Amino acid sequence: MNRSNKGANTNTIQMIEDILVLLLVYLIERKAFENVILPSSNLKCLALVVAFIVIYILANKEARIYNVTLFFYLDRFWKIITKSWILAAGITMVLMYVYNPHYNIRRFHLYYIAWTYVAICINMVLSRLLQMMFTNIQAPRAAFVGMFEEYEKFNYFLNKTSMKVEEVGYILDGEMPEKKVFNTLGKIEDLEQIIRNKEIDQVYFIQHSDDNIAQIQKYIDICLEMGVTVRVVLDVSYSHRMLRSNSYVSSVGTFPLITYHTIALNSYEQAIKRILDIMLSVFATVVLSPVMLVTAIAIKFDSEGPVIFKQKRVGQNGRTFNMYKFRSMCVDAEARKEELLQKNEMDGFMFKIKDDPRVTKVGKFIRKTSIDELPQLFNVIKGDMSLVGTRPPTVDEVSKYERGQWRRISIKPGVTGLWQISGRNSITDFDEVVELDLRYIDNWSLSADIAILIKTVGVLLTRKGAY
Repeated sequence: MNRSNKGANTNTIQMIEDILVLLLVYLIERKAFENVILPSSNLKCLALVVAFIVIYILANKEARIYNVTLFFYLDRFWKIITKSWILAAGITMVLMYVYNPHYNIRRFHLYYIAWTYVAICINMVLSRLLQMMFTNIQAPRAAFVGMFEEYEKFNYFLNKTSMKVEEVGYILDGEMPEKKVFNTLGKIEDLEQIIRNKEIDQVYFIQHSDDNIAQIQKYIDICLEMGVTVRVVLDVSYSHRMLRSNSYVSSVGTFPLITYHTIALNSYEQAIKRILDIMLSVFATVVLSPVMLVTAIAIKFDSEGPVIFKQKRVGQNGRTFNMYKFRSMCVDAEARKEELLQKNEMDGFMFKIKDDPRVTKVGKFIRKTSIDELPQLFNVIKGDMSLVGTRPPTVDEVSKYERGQWRRISIKPGVTGLWQISGRNSITDFDEVVELDLRYIDNWSLSADIAILIKTVGVLLTRKGAY
């Protein structure tokens, strides 16, 4: 596994905001000049604006303003965006006079340049304030291990950056320090249980020395085996190579920081994946709404009970959520499960039988056609699931997981995945399900997601592996 970490430290949201602000100024200027600029000249105006945006964004990126580890000091950011603005304005003005467009086009672009500077200065302040207000939304849940004094210093630096985390608590690697700790989760010996109970995404190991590298190695291995990202805050050279993980080096203030992970951290691809999830789910919901309406009516007439079945499922790193499906069983299905356990065709972790007597008449059809899973599109829109991911397990199933099996929930579960296109219900070995999920996590890419979506359509049309 050799996954690129390009963009892992990039503040993608800030970059998109800057682009949208520059485009908004263009739209306002175009409206203001609509009686002055001929329609045939609009393309020339747009070309200058696009050139300005590209140069400005690239200059900002070169100055590391989109790096999440850069301290947000107002004067520092103002100097960077001013330099980038001067560079973009200078180059596009040279281009404008070299090609010698009409006077009105030159006037349009000069006004555009002036107003963009006002807009980017305002946006610099407002966007950071908004990011601070909503810092915990989608922020990874992090626990900290190590010397508490060093943690305080590191956290001071961390809070000056855009590298936001939801601080869950502090894990003791020795005796309780004299200074009161803000939220003690337990001792490092209980790390595995803490990760399970507290839905931890990342663990920060703060300051270590040569004397305890072996001890830290043991707990880093536990995190990586469970799919939890590890960030080691260095005070010494640390070059031990981690098995089954990728790594990259960055810094927060004066602290070197090495990150080990088994999941993709590329912010560009993660942002694109989320955008695709929302767009495709909304589109599919609109297109398939007649099918969903007819299904809802059929379920209501076929048997008593609600149309939508809600079940607690486990999402990324142990977070629980209500997964929606069209009800395909009788109302007392859960109560009758106990008497059917001896007929289970899986190996104990999962429960599934081919001719389940609890399934209704309509339920048999919507299961065979996978129509019962359409309400999961709302889970995707909410952000609990992704269109493509690992199979969403039940709470009871996850409670039986061994440490290595926990890694399969280190990403969001999906409506479809490798398990869906590899036989679905024909797979009866839980270890094979885990293997498919881990293979997806280890080799994830946007192109792989698109390929799985295309293959899923083929599986649904042929009803392969469904019952």
